[in-house]
Amino acid sequence: MPKISPLMIAPPLIFAAFVALAAVGMFRPDPEGLPSTLVGQKAPALPEKALEGFAVPAPGVFTDGNVTLVNFWASWCPPCRAEHPTLLKMNADGMTIVGVNFKDTSGAASSYLTDDGNPFKGVAFDPQGRTAIDWGVTAPPETFIIAGDGTVLFRFAGPLIGSDYEQRFLPALEAALAQ
Repeated sequence: MPKISPLMIAPPLIFAAFVALAAVGMFRPDPEGLPSTLVGQKAPALPEKALEGFAVPAPGVFTDGNVTLVNFWASWCPPCRAEHPTLLKMNADGMTIVGVNFKDTSGAASSYLTDDGNPFKGVAFDPQGRTAIDWGVTAPPETFIIAGDGTVLFRFAGPLIGSDYEQRFLPALEAALAQ
């Protein structure tokens, strides 16, 4: 009987292990979702410093009884620029949106909002990204839906455009507004 070398068995075993790992990953629940430890809890504080030339978010903005969106953004972020028309439309439709500009320069962020329009009721400035850490933000843009009592209802990572926005964010926003 011919002897089989272990080197001949290794590639099929490695391939089988890779297939098993991929199969497990495909069947986990909501592979696109990023869990947020804030959902169901009170929203963390916003920076007290406003972006130069813009109003600071009002202290009671989360507890005024109305649903509020908190949008973390930066002027250097292409997906943030892509979602900007959506934010402008939501603001025009009466949605209260608070912006948190982070890891950006004041001049670039102020110029961006002056040139392209300001959809925010207040714009907090977080140049070091410390507040973004408190909120669990991984990368801009990220938007949070806050209930009228200040409770975080939903976290959406990514730009507010496309089918993911339509299939996940909008239903969550409509449910929050219906409460």
